[in-house]
Amino acid sequence: MSQKPAKPTRFLKAGKTAGGLLAALRARRVPLLGREASANARDDGARGDTVVASYNIHKCVGTDKRFDPGRIMDVICEIDADIIALQEADQRFGERAGLLDLERLHRDCHLLSVPIAAFSPKGHGWHGNLLLVREGAVAKVSQLKLPGVEPRGALVVDLDLKHGPLRIIAAHFGLLRHSRGQQARAILAAIEEAEERPTLLIGDLNEWRIGKRSALSLLSPIFDHSISAVPSFPSRYPLLALDRVMGSPHTLVTHVEVHNSTLSRVASDHLPLKAHIDLQAALSTRKDLAEGAAPQTETISTDTTLQAR
Repeated sequence: MSQKPAKPTRFLKAGKTAGGLLAALRARRVPLLGREASANARDDGARGDTVVASYNIHKCVGTDKRFDPGRIMDVICEIDADIIALQEADQRFGERAGLLDLERLHRDCHLLSVPIAAFSPKGHGWHGNLLLVREGAVAKVSQLKLPGVEPRGALVVDLDLKHGPLRIIAAHFGLLRHSRGQQARAILAAIEEAEERPTLLIGDLNEWRIGKRSALSLLSPIFDHSISAVPSFPSRYPLLALDRVMGSPHTLVTHVEVHNSTLSRVASDHLPLKAHIDLQAALSTRKDLAEGAAPQTETISTDTTLQAR
């Protein structure tokens, strides 16, 4: 399936018509109006300063039923993100070993894994969540065990990037709506306990509904789940927006699209979700409120510095 040109996007809010829903389902990219210099801008710099992505790699099993970690790593290199959150990066049973070659990701994709206490001795992630970063200092890492029927988790990682401080919450929510509601509340509780900084919630949140019936509506007003929903599942003909990139403040994310390539359509049952953020602009909007306070970079104790290049 070839990539189609972007069409004017209709945004969904609670109470929109079925026509609006169909328009959203057919969308492949969402320029967030009023925040992007140009919806058709070819220069990524016009959309922001940092590229982030989320990718459920389906334990490296493609739509052709073939286990192929190398193919997944090729897609990760194609995406060319500064930060990427992976889901299902470890085996689910047995030794729960990591499935990707981290040295190759470093060599070929210029990405390093954020150091964590892996779920198992041979694992790479926390409940399958793995965060890869091109460059930056890791100030703090928290590993959340999310509530719900299934074992699920999230990584909360505070990064100091060249454009400023950023918090990444990389999560994989459960299949049951009630569990997703519990997990959304747990994420909000973690944010409330942490120091304030621009925050991204990214991952496979397993929620396709938009509006009050969505479990993600519980994330309001910190995150707005409706404005950046782009279908990413199933990869061959995406209809459901299961994967999300949401920002706080809401102006942090400027553009969201699926990475739809010949390889990505077969490598996993999810398409990768790619987003542009404007961290400098988001920080500047907070500058007046924080005026007189010491810069955050002077108060953070940096534990690990990642430099992939």
